[in-house]
Amino acid sequence: MARRKKGRAISGILLLDKPQGLSSNAALQKVKRLFNAQKAGHTGALDPLATGMLPLCFGEATKFSQFLLDSDKGYRVIGKLGERTDSGDSTGVVISTREVKVTKKKLEKELEPFRGDIMQVPSMFSALKHKGQPLYKYARKGIEIERPARPVTIYELELIRFEETDNGTEVELFIECSKGTYIRNIIDDLGEALGCGAHVTMLHREFVADYPIEQMITLEQLEADRETEISLDEYLLPMDSAVLHLKDVTIDIESASYFSHGQAINMGNLEEGEMIRVYDENERFLGIAEVDDQDMLAPKRLVVYAD
Repeated sequence: MARRKKGRAISGILLLDKPQGLSSNAALQKVKRLFNAQKAGHTGALDPLATGMLPLCFGEATKFSQFLLDSDKGYRVIGKLGERTDSGDSTGVVISTREVKVTKKKLEKELEPFRGDIMQVPSMFSALKHKGQPLYKYARKGIEIERPARPVTIYELELIRFEETDNGTEVELFIECSKGTYIRNIIDDLGEALGCGAHVTMLHREFVADYPIEQMITLEQLEADRETEISLDEYLLPMDSAVLHLKDVTIDIESASYFSHGQAINMGNLEEGEMIRVYDENERFLGIAEVDDQDMLAPKRLVVYAD
């Protein structure tokens, strides 16, 4: 006899405003307990130092989390010039201190090569894995692993602020980038280009894909609402919100039955290789499919609804 799963079988996406000091997994586990959810996962880790938008997928929505992992993201970051750390941020050990002789004109010149398509070597303090272990575990043991440079795209890089503060010389930037971009690396590489070193002191993820910023919710608000017995489910976005950038089709009830059982259906007039959102006549989201070489709509991720 199969063991009964603990928690509620809920599905949807929550836009958590992750607090500083918590890992993404720790934040996920706290929220999962608050919702008493059977299944949940996050969509790309934020460092404990970082704050901001962390979409959490519950239940059937976890099947579409890869689309959010692959989506573009926006960040606001503050870098302190004059100090370089081993981790690229203020949680690390200072490994060099240099005088800051940087003008705004020089800064703007050195920012230019970071715009557009660039190659980036992942940090040893990233969660990227080598032989099944995240790089940061090797870094903590003093082991250096060779990492090939990877292509990323910086769609927008805006200089917000460059000034002397009580904390030293600070640079504040807004960065919109493709998946897999390490913001700490940009600040570290910029510091080296400026000849003084730099590290991240603040990092805030402002958006993921096209999700509305105003629908982010803090952990404190969730905990407060739970105490007052307000339904937390009201904060969940529909699971298809992760794939709204895909073209959609609606199929009849008979075709929906075949499709939901994993069978390809004939649609025609669709481009081979295209990924499609599929709905039935009652506007119920059935999942996503790929158009094969015979113009058939082949299921790739199916939503299983409870009876």
